Formats: sequence, C-alpha cells, structure tokens
Amino acid sequence: MSQLRTLSATEIPSERLLLRKAQAADREGFIELMTDPEVRAYLGGPRPRSEVEQHFDQAISADASSGPGNYVIADNTTNRLVGTLMLGRRSADRPGRVAEDGEELELGYVLRRGAWGAGYAFEAATAALRAAAAELPDQPVLVVTQTANKRSLKLAARLGFRPISTFEEFGAEQTLCTAPLSTFRI
Repeated sequence: MSQLRTLSATEIPSERLLLRKAQAADREGFIELMTDPEVRAYLGGPRPRSEVEQHFDQAISADASSGPGNYVIADNTTNRLVGTLMLGRRSADRPGRVAEDGEELELGYVLRRGAWGAGYAFEAATAALRAAAAELPDQPVLVVTQTANKRSLKLAARLGFRPISTFEEFGAEQTLCTAPLSTFRI
C-alpha cells in the first residue's frame, strides 16, 4: 500500500454533481453499474450480481467507500448515483507508469449508461482534479484505458491528457495517458 498522499476531500461539488462517499441508497445504482454489459465492455465484462451485492454490502458496512479518492458521482439535485470516480495511486507492480518507482496518481471513472453523453464524466473528473491540484504538489496524473475504448480516449484528450504509450494488461492493449496535476489549478 502506498504511503504517498492522495486526495483527502470527502465531498467535491460541481455545477450539476456531487462527488461523495457511497451510501446504502446507492446499492441498486451501483449494482446496475457493475453488471451492465455495455458499461463494463472495456472493464473485463459485467460482474455477477451476487458478487457485486456482496462487495457493496461489505464496503458500506466497513465504511471502505470512504477511503481517500473513492467517490460516488451523484446528481446534486436528486442525489442519485450517476457513476463512480477514483483518484488513487497506481500500484508500482502494474505496467503503465511514467515514473521509475511508479505510484503516480491515477484517475478512473465509470458512468451508468443512462448518464453517457451528458458531460458528467468530464465535469466530475475536472472537479476531482481541481481539488487534487489545490491540495497536492504537482505530479503526473495517469489515465489508463483500453485502446479500443475510443470514447474514453476522447474524454482523456478533452481533459488535457496526452497518450504516451501502450501496453498489454487484462488481455487487451491499454493506452497510458498523462497530464501534470498543475494543469488543473484554478
């Protein structure tokens, strides 16, 4: 486990969204997110519902979802789960890094299919990266996605990330994109 700091904010508001820790009311939305074949197409496929239910229930009871950098993306009007966002440390054991010792900040996000195309991923990622830039020293931030996931690569580019390499992981070619955290300072 990394000793490097990550984003500590427990809530991050944006114009339409609130990044917050998971709540029991998020259960069905989270299950939908993790079991939807289209949502999970580039993430190893849908997970079995029973496995997702067990994982969510354990995370809520252990308050594991409140770990630094792990957020539910919620609509700030309805408080309904739109997706999830993670800004954590990429393990040095995994391929895809820019620093020799690894452990760079890594941004990951996934949205429910009904939320696609509304700009929520861009808004949530921008809010999280701005909060991180205000709290942490400048450092590289990574986005890693399957090369076949053209929508995710387009979003990474729109956020200001640039592709720097590809590598094989999880049985598919992955694209490593990076941007300096200072890019997101306001």
